[in-house]
Amino acid sequence: MDEVKSDEVEHGRSGKKNKIAALFGLEGDAWMRHSNPASVWTRFAVLPLLALAIWSRDWIGWWCLIPIALLIVWLVINPLFFERPASTKHWASKSVLGERIWTETDRAALPEEFQSKVPSLAQAYQVVGLLIMIYGLVVLDAVATIGGVLITQGGKVWYLDRMVLTFEAMKRRNPEFAAWEY
Repeated sequence: MDEVKSDEVEHGRSGKKNKIAALFGLEGDAWMRHSNPASVWTRFAVLPLLALAIWSRDWIGWWCLIPIALLIVWLVINPLFFERPASTKHWASKSVLGERIWTETDRAALPEEFQSKVPSLAQAYQVVGLLIMIYGLVVLDAVATIGGVLITQGGKVWYLDRMVLTFEAMKRRNPEFAAWEY
């Protein structure tokens, strides 16, 4: 199957990934707004800021809940906050467009090289980093906290890079996907 039908993208799988995308309001045009590089990079900045906000409990006590709450709200509204980008030819934009394909398309419709477990492995790598970061935040260990943030962010970059490769491959197979790049 060389092309993914539009219907498969619209209706996709009803699995966990679609539910997560829906939680963040990522349906239809919201994906295009989220493909704005400013959306990607400001979301990317949340994890280190969240770690700092949690760490700040040692300095400001319960007041740390204010920046923590603001950062969590930002994570949820971020994909809806930005306008469609002027261009989607940026690495960050392509990563979001690839993630949309990955999330909404049946895996069997993807080229064989993208049916691997690499994106899931990259996500597991992020979880390992998060566990290290959480440990560091619980015991206030700066090395574990910073190391955990770096491991998590590294896993996220790895995952996003796979999504860019997915988008690049799929846009050559499907004119609808190719039209997302402008």
